[in-house]
Amino acid sequence: MAVKSLPNLPPLPRQVWVLGWVSLLMDIGSKMIQSVLPLFLVSMLGASLVTVGAIEGIAEVTAAGLKVGSGLISDRGGQHRKWSAVLGYGFSALMIPLYPIATSPGWILAARMGDRMGKGIRVAPRNALVADATPEHQRGAAYGLRYTLDTIGALLGPIVATILLAVSRQNTRLVFWAAMIPAFLAVGLLIWGIQAPPFAQPSSKSKASGLRWQSLQQLGVNYWHLVVVVCLFNLGNSSDAFLLLKAKDVGISFTAVPLVLTAIHAGSAVSAYPAGWLSDRLSRRNVFLVGLGLFALTYGGLAIARQPWQVWLLLGLYGLYQGITQGVLLAMVAATITPMSRGTAFSFLSLVAGFSLLLASLLAGWLWQQIGSWAAFGLGSASAIAAILYFIVFLHHYPSVAER
Repeated sequence: MAVKSLPNLPPLPRQVWVLGWVSLLMDIGSKMIQSVLPLFLVSMLGASLVTVGAIEGIAEVTAAGLKVGSGLISDRGGQHRKWSAVLGYGFSALMIPLYPIATSPGWILAARMGDRMGKGIRVAPRNALVADATPEHQRGAAYGLRYTLDTIGALLGPIVATILLAVSRQNTRLVFWAAMIPAFLAVGLLIWGIQAPPFAQPSSKSKASGLRWQSLQQLGVNYWHLVVVVCLFNLGNSSDAFLLLKAKDVGISFTAVPLVLTAIHAGSAVSAYPAGWLSDRLSRRNVFLVGLGLFALTYGGLAIARQPWQVWLLLGLYGLYQGITQGVLLAMVAATITPMSRGTAFSFLSLVAGFSLLLASLLAGWLWQQIGSWAAFGLGSASAIAAILYFIVFLHHYPSVAER
């Protein structure tokens, strides 16, 4: 009843919707590529599985390393944020033609590194643009909406790729060429559909500051507590590739394994916006803790799961966790910092998350190989519980809606 008594919030700003559609279009293209790329590497280019893993690992580290610089640039003002985002999306789109003309794994490595460079450049300014356009009390819903549209794109991409493979007799190069269409549409929509927020026009003083790590010193203690929470949690949040391996390990057929990703993305799409909506009306703290709890439950269950139906159920919960936490975490970060520090804050958080995720994947792989899959997923569950405990102890004062 308390929720119903609150006044209705106005519709989300147009800029949030535009950024959401940009994410949707770009994700359609990227997931079209990712859904067929491993098979293309192994069957047509003769790459080993170790090579496939190395390509993905190097690509992700490249993205993590670039996110700090993109955030510092975006903090110089709204136009810098917009054109940093355009540069990032555009760079990823320009890498797509390398896939269909590739004749060796080296071409794919170059394309993946370029794509991840583009992502590393665009993530921080894009998140900052969402915060710039949205009142503080609506940011949970805003980030949830953008993440929902992004996830819908992730659902559509593999479906489009499957259709193209079916009608073209498994012509993977055609899928790569077709992926250019939504990617370049996303870049065009970003250029002509987004305007810089009025407040963010840089002053002469902000221009003179340039790229300085001193920006990090301006971030508050609550922000750094959130960084620790993310680091603790991600030490057990290994690559989703281990989820696919677990699905195959319990007897899910090879042809059905791609549907595991569909189930995860569907859960994310269903939960992201409602979680953001609830966080704006109730408590971001509690909604976020529920998400971490779902992750701990999911990975704990995967550690002991032996039947396909158990894995299907648990991965559905994993999708709910993704949708619940992504938008709410960004909204919590935005609430702990000043507007002119958002790009730096988001990019540094992405850097910490990227390197801790890399370590998590290495640990999970070693544990699975030396002990068993239960140890790898058990580590994930334990890390989530540790993050929950740290959050409760050090961020117990994080404001609820009533206190904001």
